[in-house]
Amino acid sequence: MSVAFVPERLRGKAEVNQDTLQRLLEENDQLIRCIVEYQSKGRATDCVQYQHILHRNLIYLATIADATPPSTQKTAD
Repeated sequence: MSVAFVPERLRGKAEVNQDTLQRLLEENDQLIRCIVEYQSKGRATDCVQYQHILHRNLIYLATIADATPPSTQKTAD
C-alpha cells in the first residue's frame, strides 16, 4: 500500500516528516520503473494501477508543498 494512502478517519492527523517524504519519493521511483518496464514489454494496460498510485502520490506531495509556509521550504541555491 502506498505511504500516501491515509484512511478517511485519519486524514488531517498524519504527521509529515522527512522520513515519510523520502519513502514516498523512493516509492515513486519504483512505481516509475515498473511503469516503464510494463510499457517496454507492450503491457501498457497492466501499468494503469501503478499510474494511479503515482498520480495520487504526486498530488499528495504537491498538496504538502502548497501547504508549507515559504519560510520553511528549502530552496536549491
